[in-house]
Amino acid sequence: MQHDTDRILSTHVGSLPRTEELLPFFEAREAGRKIDQAAFDEAVQSATESVVRRQHEVGIDVASHGEQQRTSFVTYAVDRLSGFNGEVPAVQWADLEDYPEYATQVPTFSKWSDPNATIPAATDSIEYRGEEKTQQELTRFTKAIETTSAEFEGRFVTAASPGAIASYIGNKYYDSHKEYVAAVADAMQIEYELIAESGAILQIDSPDLLGGRHLKFKNYSDAEFLEIARLHIDALNDALTNVPSEQVRMHTCWGNYEGPHHHDIALEQVLPELYEADIGGLLIEQANPCHQADYTLFEEHGLPDGWVLVPGVIDVNVNHIEPPAVIADRVERIANALGDPGPVHAGADCGLGTFAGFGAVHPEIAWEKLRALAEGATLATERLY
Repeated sequence: MQHDTDRILSTHVGSLPRTEELLPFFEAREAGRKIDQAAFDEAVQSATESVVRRQHEVGIDVASHGEQQRTSFVTYAVDRLSGFNGEVPAVQWADLEDYPEYATQVPTFSKWSDPNATIPAATDSIEYRGEEKTQQELTRFTKAIETTSAEFEGRFVTAASPGAIASYIGNKYYDSHKEYVAAVADAMQIEYELIAESGAILQIDSPDLLGGRHLKFKNYSDAEFLEIARLHIDALNDALTNVPSEQVRMHTCWGNYEGPHHHDIALEQVLPELYEADIGGLLIEQANPCHQADYTLFEEHGLPDGWVLVPGVIDVNVNHIEPPAVIADRVERIANALGDPGPVHAGADCGLGTFAGFGAVHPEIAWEKLRALAEGATLATERLY
């Protein structure tokens, strides 16, 4: 990851709106219907080229493949890991439980408000079987960059953390959560190393470290949850043993949905645990109104040596297109808190396509928000350098 450059680089969290040609394939899969695999593969390649081209056009510096072939940021792992053959009841966010009528209106989560909703669950030992799918995804990304002749300062590929998978996918096989997380970490180590070997930055998506507090672990005390966070980070570190920390960045958040968020755990409580991860960069929400004041924590706690900090400076749950000046303000206050703009990149709070076909932001507005992000990073550069 670039550090101490002479400008603020722009990036995002990874997932981007799926193209219209892809959505029918995901809808068919969701309904249990067979799809034409060759046609799907062709559509994914075309979609990947499209999002690579558009990232270049709007000015993104560090780009991704947009997760075009994935159904979601975490359940894609069900297709790459063996053992997930069961179901368990879905769990609702604690803040949405306080407002059940509103919960049915949240586009991304309304279907999980159904008391009969389920999520996949492990019913057998977990092993990695996704080498072909992962390599295919990496090859598609490389081909898309070559085909479009798009040039970027860097590229990154996302992967769900062991803790995220173990938090958002159920367990009916392992005797304890600790055993479950360890098994997932052992399996996902293969994926992390494949991504790193491709030369891309590995981005670990780990919303469990913040959002998990008011979802799976909503009945725990804060102290008990911090023990879970340590467990998840230890498992991640084990899985990253063979990946250079400077090639890894981690995203965490309080959940990608427009809700009251009044049960969010304070970043101040979790930040010391996040700093124990063997990574080289942290992506954290800063545009969400509930967490805009968190920038002051970085004045107090600083940043681990060599790390990059990527504050979210666009809100991915509203259809406002933030003015570049507002984005620059958000970047500038983080840089001032750290006392150095060198480690700071400009990013988004979370993904703009976390679940295929479900998103609070209209796809075309999403791209304009990314354009504003890039322009805001340029304006912040003018102010800070």
